[in-house]
Amino acid sequence: MSGILNWILWLPFLGMLGVLLIPKQKESAIRWWSVFVTAVTFILCLMLYTNHDQANPMMQFVVSHPWITQFNIFYKLGIDGISLPMVVINGLLFTICTISSFDIKKNIKGYYALLLALEGSVFGVFMALDFFLFYVFWEVMLLPMFFLIGIWGGENKEYAAIKFFLYTFFGSILMLIGIIALYFAAEGKLGAETFDMVKLMGGHFSDLNVTIFGSSFSFEKIFFLFMFVGFAIKVPIFPFHTWLPHAHVQAPTAVSVILAGVLLKMGTYGFLRISYPIFPSAAHYYADMIAWLGLINVIYGALCAMAQTDVKKLIAYSSVSHMGYVMMGIAAMTTEGMNGAVLQMFNHGTSTAMMFLLIGILYERSHHRWIVRPDGSKGFGGLYTQMPKYSIIFIIGMFASLGLPGLSGFISEALVFLGIYQKYTTIAVLALIGLLIGAAYLLWMFKRMFFGPVNEDCKDYSDANGREIFYMTPLAIMVIVFGIYPSPLLDMMKSSVGKLVVDLAKFAN
Repeated sequence: MSGILNWILWLPFLGMLGVLLIPKQKESAIRWWSVFVTAVTFILCLMLYTNHDQANPMMQFVVSHPWITQFNIFYKLGIDGISLPMVVINGLLFTICTISSFDIKKNIKGYYALLLALEGSVFGVFMALDFFLFYVFWEVMLLPMFFLIGIWGGENKEYAAIKFFLYTFFGSILMLIGIIALYFAAEGKLGAETFDMVKLMGGHFSDLNVTIFGSSFSFEKIFFLFMFVGFAIKVPIFPFHTWLPHAHVQAPTAVSVILAGVLLKMGTYGFLRISYPIFPSAAHYYADMIAWLGLINVIYGALCAMAQTDVKKLIAYSSVSHMGYVMMGIAAMTTEGMNGAVLQMFNHGTSTAMMFLLIGILYERSHHRWIVRPDGSKGFGGLYTQMPKYSIIFIIGMFASLGLPGLSGFISEALVFLGIYQKYTTIAVLALIGLLIGAAYLLWMFKRMFFGPVNEDCKDYSDANGREIFYMTPLAIMVIVFGIYPSPLLDMMKSSVGKLVVDLAKFAN
C-alpha cells in the first residue's frame, strides 16, 4: 500500500491524457473512459480508508522524494484522519459527476479532460505535505475550474469565471507571502529552510517578531491573517463570499457539485492542516473573531437564501450558511467542536451535492431555475404529483440540509453546538436563528415547487430516469446511514482531531 497515494493522485491525470488521445467523435468512449477512471480512483480511496490505522493520529502512507533539492523542496504526500474524509468524498463526487455529465453535449472531450484534471489537482491539495507542492496543486486547481465555468456555464459564465479566478488568486498571493515567510523563518527555528508542513507544525514561531514598514509585529499574528484571508475566500467567509453565488449559478451542474462538495472544504481544510497547527498561539488570539464570522455566515447566508427566487442561488447561499457552522466548530478548539466541523465538511458535501444534482436534473427538463419568475408567476408547481421518484430523493436531500434528526446534517451540527456552547454561549444561542431560517427557506422552497396543482409548464416533465436514480442513490443512502450511525466517519477522524485539540491546548492563554 506504500504507493497508493501516488496512484490516487496521478490516475485522474493519466485519465485526462487518455481522454485527449480518444478521437473527439467517439463521445460515448470518452464518457465511459472517464467514468472508469474516476470509479477506479474511488475504489482506491476506499482501499485507503480500509487500510488506514484509525488509532494512529500521525501521517500515514507517506511518500517522500527530493524534488528541487537546492531549495529543500520535496514531493511529499501523506494522509491522516483529517484529510482522509476529504479524499474519500472527492473520489465519490467525481465518480458521480462523470456519470451525471452525460447530458453535456458541447465539446465533450475538453469537458471530461478538464474534469479529470480538476480531480487530480484537488487530491493533490488534500495529500500534499510540502508547502510548495501544496501551493502548486492549489493554483493548478484554478485553471480547470475557470474553463469549466467559462465555457460550459450559463449566460453570464465569463463574468462568474473571472470573478472566481480573481478572488481565489488574490487569496493565493497572500498565502504565497505566508509560505515564503515560513520558509525563511524555519532556518532560525528549525535549523534549515524548509517547506515541510509536518516540521513547521508545533508553534515554533510563537515568540518570533517580524518588521514590516518599520514596525515590529508578531510573526504568528501577521501571517496567520495572511493565511486566513487566503483560506477564508475559498470557504467562503463573509465578506469574501460574493464570488460564490455567481460561480454556482453559472457553473454546469457537475461543477457546482464539486464546488460545493469539495472545493469549499479546501478552505476549512487549510485552517485545520496549516493555520492552526503552525500558528497555534495566533489561532487562540483570533478565535473570537473566527467564531463571530462563523455566526455571521450562518445567519447572513440563511437570510440571503430566503430572499432568492432562483433555486440554484438559494442552495448556493445555503452553502455559505452551512460553512459557518464549520468555522464555529473550528473556533471552539474543543474535541466536540473540531469533530463536528470535520464531520460537517463531509456531510455538507453529500447533502449539498444531492441538492445541486437534483436541481440539475430539473433544469434538464425545464431549462430554468425559477421558484418564482420575475413576473411574479410560479416557475414550478405540483412536482410531487408529476415526478414522485424525483420528489422522494429531493425530500431526503432537503431534510439532510435542514438538519433533521436521523439524517447526517443533524449529527455534525449537534456536535458543533456541543463544542461551542461552553466557550461561546451567546454565539451558540444566536446560531439557532440560522437553523430556524434554514428550515423556513427550505420548506418555503419545497412548498412552492412541489405542492399544489401541476403547472402547465411542468406537465411534460418526465420523472427521474434509471441513470439519474443510479447516481443519486449512493448519496441518499449515505445521508441516511451516517445520520443514524456516524461512527465510521467519527472513528476515522477522532485520533487526528484529538491530537490537534491537545496540541492547540498547550498554547491556550
